[in-house]
Amino acid sequence: MAFHTQALTLVLSLLIVSLCKPSYGAGIAIYWGQNGGEGSLADTCNSGNYQFVNIAFLTTFGNGQTPVLNLASHCDPAAGTCASLSTDIKACQGKGIKVLLSIGGASGSYSLSSADDARQVANYIWNNFLGGQSNSRPLGDAVLDGVDFDIEAGSGQFWDDLARELKGQQRKVSLAAAPQCPFPDAHLDTAIKTGLFDYVWVQFYNNPPCQYSGNANNLLSAWNQWTTVQANQVFLGLPAAPAAAPSGGFIPADVLTSQVLPSIKTSPKYGGVMLWSKQYDNGYSAAIKGSV
Repeated sequence: MAFHTQALTLVLSLLIVSLCKPSYGAGIAIYWGQNGGEGSLADTCNSGNYQFVNIAFLTTFGNGQTPVLNLASHCDPAAGTCASLSTDIKACQGKGIKVLLSIGGASGSYSLSSADDARQVANYIWNNFLGGQSNSRPLGDAVLDGVDFDIEAGSGQFWDDLARELKGQQRKVSLAAAPQCPFPDAHLDTAIKTGLFDYVWVQFYNNPPCQYSGNANNLLSAWNQWTTVQANQVFLGLPAAPAAAPSGGFIPADVLTSQVLPSIKTSPKYGGVMLWSKQYDNGYSAAIKGSV
């Protein structure tokens, strides 16, 4: 009888752990690459504050354009000086941090003209940043963990095709999306509906209808919509400082940890917090990471 009681207790304990799992492994995602003064990639990972780093951005691609990686003054891909980041990328990954290539951005020159165009872009990304091979890998021989779709321009067409191509052929590629908080997103809705995205970090900033503005009512309403999407995890995307989002959305760290996170962490799809960006993160991630 004692054995059965112990076995039942173990089963119940495991069940409780599984039910509480949504909070387990939650973390912070950060964008790095758009300001030379934000510190190195190695320093970013050595901070211990982040579980995901999005290297931003591949700003030009698709529609017959030659792809361009823009990492501000960190390095010059055309001159081959970004290949040295390979060592930092591998060091980050050695700490268990996922490093993704972020494509698009707010001011890039990118579009997809057809499903075939999406296939060509996927092959370029696979061969130059992921598990494929190329003589011109901008970041050297490091193999990134995946791709972040930060698509903020053009139409919503063919991004679903790009997602399918990147995930195809049993490729081990993590996919992330960074939609705006108005639901559904104008550019990424069709792509997200493929169910292929591991992480959806929603931009709850520069979007007054669904961002924090003295209270979290609109934000929480939008959050509840976003947690219905077909993705493994949904993240709360925030500016790391007021200056990071001119149109608003910044939430003071104490307000975030006491008033907002307790509400959204009840979602089974809660994955953590995404921050824009390393340039502006001067203590914010450190202040919230214990509550994420």
